[in-house]
Amino acid sequence: MPTPSAFACPATRHQAGHLDPEFAAGGKTQVYFAGSSSSMANGVALDAQGRVLVAAKIGTPGGSRFGLARLLEDGSADLSFGNQGSLLGQFTLGFEAMGSEVHVLPGGSILLAGLHYENAHRTLPALAMFDAHGHPVRDFGDNGRLIVRLPGDLSMGLRDDWLPPGVPGAEACAIRVQEDGRILLVANHHFELADHVGLLIRLNADGTLDREFNGRGFVLVRHLLMNSWLSSLMVQRDGRIVTGGSINFPEEGLLARYHADGRLDESFAVDGFMTFKTQGRSAQISEIVQQDNDDLHCFGSSRDPMHCLSLKLHSNGRPDRHCNGGQPQRLEIGHSGSQWTAAQIQPDGSVLAVGATIGGVEADFIVARYLPQGQLDRSFANGIGWVRTRLGRSLDTATSLAVQDDGRIIVGGYSLDGNYRAVVARYLG
Repeated sequence: MPTPSAFACPATRHQAGHLDPEFAAGGKTQVYFAGSSSSMANGVALDAQGRVLVAAKIGTPGGSRFGLARLLEDGSADLSFGNQGSLLGQFTLGFEAMGSEVHVLPGGSILLAGLHYENAHRTLPALAMFDAHGHPVRDFGDNGRLIVRLPGDLSMGLRDDWLPPGVPGAEACAIRVQEDGRILLVANHHFELADHVGLLIRLNADGTLDREFNGRGFVLVRHLLMNSWLSSLMVQRDGRIVTGGSINFPEEGLLARYHADGRLDESFAVDGFMTFKTQGRSAQISEIVQQDNDDLHCFGSSRDPMHCLSLKLHSNGRPDRHCNGGQPQRLEIGHSGSQWTAAQIQPDGSVLAVGATIGGVEADFIVARYLPQGQLDRSFANGIGWVRTRLGRSLDTATSLAVQDDGRIIVGGYSLDGNYRAVVARYLG
């Protein structure tokens, strides 16, 4: 990988948001996956020792695989993990796969979520569990791996076999692990060309379908019989579940909230659902966080053109009129568009968001910090609240983030230099 460069507005006395020179080579590193021809980091997480776990989609001569790597706190490969720091796999032999998210469980086990490619056009959500050394946890699923199949093939979705990387499409695999160990995940089912529906699924800790959830283990998420597409979910402190994505076409942003037992929470917004546009244009939600006062802060992108989007809501699902008059905020970065892909609440109530600008050589990492009230934090980065970083020659896309105990910001994603390469960067916090 050639020597990367980072650019943004001229540096000021504000250091928060600048690449951390103590991490790897000048704040960024390429993640190595043995036997790969390409790699794209889609999820990052930190374990109790401060090591960085990376979930990825891996290209090999035999097709796509999921990848899981671990880095030491300084950004170097943890050679004690897997095969010289990483492992590649399939959820079922003979089928392609990809890794989307990684979570570290309280006992130290590692839960990887991704997609099983049933064929060239169809996907199924899938999970794999490993111990701290990268060995399968055999009592989870089928010898450590699980493909989530629902009756009637409801969990089967579409494969993005034509969209360029970095552009949101049909593939989605978001998960959350509840305090009791049960696993929530979202999927999207495609009935036909103009008929698709989101699904909220809950599994027991061993991977079996939790029949206590809505009486069958899953909920169809659909509002007013319109098409819905889910991309994110979060569990509130009171156990209620919020999921987000888009609805209808052209798309409107969508939020829906459910009780812990899977019943729709009709006290949320209008009969359990909240939809919105941004300045009359399409919108999509990629991440939802909950603040200390139980308000919700949503992140994603507008459409036509695509720009970073954020929206602050009260806990009842109504827009916070003290933030931008209750309207979604659009942040324009660059000429070809931008989007938020991930966000995380901080102990002081501020929110970090990461994403990317869109379009070939103009595609770069972007990182921002929002105040609890919903406005950009002008003390972050260069005094404007966000920073844009170019890592390589072409197409840098940030997909995920995790925050260390000392506030430093871990960002995962990928760069294009001949082939796609998984990268991790660390910013000062």
